[in-house]
Amino acid sequence: MEINELSTRARKIRTAYHELEIKQDGQPWSTEQDALAFLTDAGLVGRLVMAKQGSWPTNDHEFSLDYKIAESIWWLSALADANDIDLDAALESFLRSREQHLE
Repeated sequence: MEINELSTRARKIRTAYHELEIKQDGQPWSTEQDALAFLTDAGLVGRLVMAKQGSWPTNDHEFSLDYKIAESIWWLSALADANDIDLDAALESFLRSREQHLE
């Protein structure tokens, strides 16, 4: 999947969730709440990696590692969109700077 397709699909899903949040809470989540939700999922990625490596005991198989990594990418796309960041350009710039740093 291309980054632009990810961004478009993520935006549509986030918009649908905002509608659910309005029904539930009377208002959509703020960008700060979205960031906290991302951090929660990122923490779960860490725990799932630890569990996969055998260093975190778990019987909870509610979410798989691949699911939570994908959800974290989705959150990052939504956060980029909410902050007017072109995810494709940001990734290109970051990767180029790291490649140049390592030359």
